[in-house]
Amino acid sequence: MNCSITGEVPEVPVVSKISGLLYEKRLIERHIIDYGKCPITGEPLSMDDIVPLKTGKIVKPRPMQAASIPGMLGMFQTEWDSLMLSNFALEQQLHTARQELSHALYQHDAACRVIARLKKERDEAREFLVQADRTMPMPASAEATVNAPGLTNGKRAPGDEDLGPAGKKIRAGISTSIIGELTDCNSALSQQRKKRQISPTLATADSIERYTQLNSHPLHKTSKPGILALDILSSKDIIATAGIDANAVIFDRPSGTVLSTLSGHSKKVTSVKFVSRADLVVTGSADKTVRVWKESEQGNYDCRHVLKDHTAEVQAVTVHATNSYFVTASLDNTWCFYDLSSGLCLTQVESPGSGGYTAASFHPDGLILGTGTSDASVKIWDVKSQTVAATFDGHVGAVTAISFSENGYFLATAAHDGVKLWDLRKLRNFRTFSLYDENTPTQSVDFDHSGSYLAIAGADTRVYQVANVKSEWNCIKTFPDLSGTGKATCVKFGDDGKYIAVGSMDRNLRIFGLPEGGEAPSEES
Repeated sequence: MNCSITGEVPEVPVVSKISGLLYEKRLIERHIIDYGKCPITGEPLSMDDIVPLKTGKIVKPRPMQAASIPGMLGMFQTEWDSLMLSNFALEQQLHTARQELSHALYQHDAACRVIARLKKERDEAREFLVQADRTMPMPASAEATVNAPGLTNGKRAPGDEDLGPAGKKIRAGISTSIIGELTDCNSALSQQRKKRQISPTLATADSIERYTQLNSHPLHKTSKPGILALDILSSKDIIATAGIDANAVIFDRPSGTVLSTLSGHSKKVTSVKFVSRADLVVTGSADKTVRVWKESEQGNYDCRHVLKDHTAEVQAVTVHATNSYFVTASLDNTWCFYDLSSGLCLTQVESPGSGGYTAASFHPDGLILGTGTSDASVKIWDVKSQTVAATFDGHVGAVTAISFSENGYFLATAAHDGVKLWDLRKLRNFRTFSLYDENTPTQSVDFDHSGSYLAIAGADTRVYQVANVKSEWNCIKTFPDLSGTGKATCVKFGDDGKYIAVGSMDRNLRIFGLPEGGEAPSEES
């Protein structure tokens, strides 16, 4: 008897009590679960209506082909033919795929060769244009009409420099017109220096000897305390401080109030400089960037440019006497010369074989740049040719600060072993101050604007009276460390030396000078 569904002999036969039809047990159970009725009659059917049948063991008969040897050989032949046809189809598909892949690889190789050739031609053209620009500067009348890609009103936007070979940025270079501007500034300042008289309001040595702390201002956050650098804008009597908390603070000294907090850097601010007569501040940071800040009408400072030309921590910023250009020095072993108005890096100078730059300062005349390095070397650069004019060796440890005297003859450099004074006329060291022990480096040096005094900051703060090469430089005042950190990080003279600003690792800006009335307070007060 055969199953009513499959027509074959069932292995486990069951019969319906209602219709009497024979089913395979597993098939009818599944159908009842899914539909609940008989697959043949369509009448309702449940598992209770199914009765199993007891039968003997059922042996399925062999197919006709397997009943004899010739039939079995025929079956094997059919299977073999099917296998061969399938294998042939796979081989045809593999061959077609190989041909398509080979063609694609050939096209890719050809495209890469064409791109490489075009890049080479582009780089050569850019190099040629840069050289042409350096030798033939653009006239001022034509500069405003330039509308080349990446230029805005004739000036390239910051960060839009072209890329040369190996992905390096192609700089516009310091053009002959800029060099002429620097040279004119140098001549004017040199003439002024010859005619200049010492200001009658300059603080005397006796006055400085009576200086005492007037006040102390905690300016930065307590989470990461510490002031690393400061600068003073004498025309407005405001002070800018750079902090470990990644902020710079603009502080009004007469009123003792914070005018603005410059937030934007992601790591500590290592240097800060005012740009005279331009309401601008430039900051350098350990986050590898330099920011130019512009004072708004509300008195706040907004970020005008973010410069990302360095690849390591920016350690120093110095502004040129024209107030149109500035230089940044970085641990990536390069210094950059920037146009202040556009934020464009005109040239980036690398000095092979030396450590990263840790300090930088323009000579008062502006044609000489002094830099200090992490390997204790001091380099004097000719700004016009961007070449090293002199190298001073002798320090131990990284050079932490440098300062040129206003007379243009002296250079003071600070490092781990103290302060060295250099004669720029004879290019030699003529005096060394070893002030502190070997575990306390000198952090800062600063000549006042008149060139009459030199301030040194480290484990304490000291003021020396400037003399000549052969005479003794006398220490006229020592301010003890009042921060409790044992480390004054920066020092700067106020206008005419009427006060001295000192920053330290306890985040306090301390002002030293004479109180109103000109007399120092008593110890009790």
